[in-house]
Amino acid sequence: MANAMITETPKSVPAPLAGSIRLAVRPDGVGVLTYDVPGASVNSLQSTFVAEFEEMLDRVDADSSIRAVVLASGKADSFIVGANIDMLKEVRTASDGEALSRSGQRGCARLAGSKKPVVAAIHGPALGGGFEVALACHARVCTEKATFGFPEIQLGLLPGANGLQRFAQIVGLQMALDYGMTGKNLRAAKAKALGVVDEVVPPALLLEVACKHARALADKPKKPLTFVDRLKKKGGADALQALALEDNPVGRRVLFKKARELTRKKTKGHYPAAFAIIDVIEAFGGRGFDASADVEARAFGELLVSETCKQLIGIFFATQELKKDPGVSNANVKPRDVKKLGMLGAGLMGAGIAYVTSNAGVPVRLKDKDDTGLGKGLAYVEKLLADRVKKKSLSRIEKDRVSALVSGTTTYEGFGRCDVVVEAVFEDLALKQQVVRDLEAKIGNRAIIASNTSSIPIAKIAEGAARPENVVGMHYFSPVEKMPLLEVIRHKGSSDEAVATAVALGKKQGKTVIVVNDGPGFYTTRILAPYMNEAAYLLSEGVPVEVIDDALVDWGFPVGPMTLLDEVGMDVGAHVGKVLFEAFGEHLAPPPGMEKLVADGRKGRKNKRGVYLYDDKGNRVKDGKTRGVDTSVYATLGITPTAKVPPEEIQMRLVLAFVNEALRCLGEGILRSPRDGDIGAIFGLGFPPFRGGPFRYVDSIGPAEILRRTEGYRDRFGARFEPAPTLVNLARNNGRFYR
Repeated sequence: MANAMITETPKSVPAPLAGSIRLAVRPDGVGVLTYDVPGASVNSLQSTFVAEFEEMLDRVDADSSIRAVVLASGKADSFIVGANIDMLKEVRTASDGEALSRSGQRGCARLAGSKKPVVAAIHGPALGGGFEVALACHARVCTEKATFGFPEIQLGLLPGANGLQRFAQIVGLQMALDYGMTGKNLRAAKAKALGVVDEVVPPALLLEVACKHARALADKPKKPLTFVDRLKKKGGADALQALALEDNPVGRRVLFKKARELTRKKTKGHYPAAFAIIDVIEAFGGRGFDASADVEARAFGELLVSETCKQLIGIFFATQELKKDPGVSNANVKPRDVKKLGMLGAGLMGAGIAYVTSNAGVPVRLKDKDDTGLGKGLAYVEKLLADRVKKKSLSRIEKDRVSALVSGTTTYEGFGRCDVVVEAVFEDLALKQQVVRDLEAKIGNRAIIASNTSSIPIAKIAEGAARPENVVGMHYFSPVEKMPLLEVIRHKGSSDEAVATAVALGKKQGKTVIVVNDGPGFYTTRILAPYMNEAAYLLSEGVPVEVIDDALVDWGFPVGPMTLLDEVGMDVGAHVGKVLFEAFGEHLAPPPGMEKLVADGRKGRKNKRGVYLYDDKGNRVKDGKTRGVDTSVYATLGITPTAKVPPEEIQMRLVLAFVNEALRCLGEGILRSPRDGDIGAIFGLGFPPFRGGPFRYVDSIGPAEILRRTEGYRDRFGARFEPAPTLVNLARNNGRFYR
């Protein structure tokens, strides 16, 4: 960092204890505390942090040559990214978790109460406990690359070191609730506008400006304005309205009652951390800092040892492992450098793939059969980029740079220089085989061809290919720009290099990538099929559409299966169902009569005719009487929707069909590991994260109990519930998927 004002070398003071904190005293009397966890690529809060920090601050207070302090990171691209997850994972009792929270509270209180002003110099992420540490400082200076946030909710936790309260003092109770319960990031520009940071500067000036702030506070201490202070000073109708909610007991009761109602509706009570966050901020608003700190510490301890937190931390570690997984077992295989991607098909899927690829800095050549289709695809990419500009997550200059990476064609012109070509043409085997042959005549001998099929075996697509080793599957999920999963499929002839390249490209596109072996439906489509089939069986038995959907949403899925059927498209679902039935037989047989919906021209949202009603723009019609269901569906199927099936049975029939098929995939070698199966189900299909995925779910309930329930449904409904051999063996041996 540039530091033109220093004319002498700062004196260094040896760091205490484990040596994560260094102190250098500048000639101007500013002590620079550098937090730098040895051997780690980023800083996290270790178990020794509070003791180290308290000792260092005691030394600062005792050193008369130090007037003020700047807290900085020794890492190049981050401040502090949160508490060390391994440390959290080791906690076994609620009392130990509570003690950990109280220790963090004490450390931040010591920082906030320092006799000498402390200014945080922040570059890169300051998240979770790192944000709490920054908030405990007396001022904050950051770069444009700084991001702030409370991601603890994603682990089933709440911030445990009074960060929520300090944040609420600055931005108000409502905004603290929002950021605490969503875990979303706060960028530098908005942080400055809200008063969370005092100044945003270029990286080269960060340390010097932070030191300047520290000296100014030492010369003239000032008490920062609270959110309520700023509202009173601002005046006006908006400020008065905000004060009515923030600064009086009646308004706060309304605010927190509404927050609980909305949270209950959204989470169905499955994420207790959200309610704990409300409790903490309500206690802070009504009873003050100390009372809320006590509520926070107790809640932190209870949440940390909960099943929800255990499952979410398990998912966190699984995703971290996948980031390092090259997708192949041979460590000597290196992925090719993808300098240009070809994309066949400019529909929503193809355009979405083009967007995430260009956004990763890779040029894309987008092809469609005619100018109309191509124009729609290019327009879709432009719309996604424009939306980011509108949300201020992308500048106009950056938008133009990304946009320029996408070019279009209705021929194969420009494909000769592509390293990877992804095809997203219609789900037809003969068509996809022809596309592969056409491409091999146009592209280089080493270029990889990836099929974005959802059900057709890659080996069949590669039949007749001159270079089948270069053919893989890359199964994206719609909408591509939002869905986090990429399923890479290798057939027996796929080369390790082709697979590793597809995995590396997916990661560059921002995807969580799993690699599965070839077979009809691969993994995700295959396990979704029996789940959707069972929903169709219930419908054919006369269970109302909305009752089926409500049951699965209550169990934790983001949408119900009937809603999903409309989103996927009944024609697509019927086609995939036929492929899987032909491959696997009776246990994946759909109920008779469902073909009537396709024959009736119902394709779901895309043609505004499905099991639900849609307006001209394709939005669901809200009808209080029918819950928006197109009741003519029942007449088409020849059923009366009056069957009374308990929600628990609806849930278990669908979930056990899903889980049982996942275990079949593991046993048949489609999956490499239970980890990949859990990640694929959660990130691709919306399996409830707090339940850990199908394999962790079996562990939590117990394989013997899962087998008992599955056998009970087999006895009632037949072959579609025949237990997977893997489940039978696991139950017989009292085994587990995870230790």
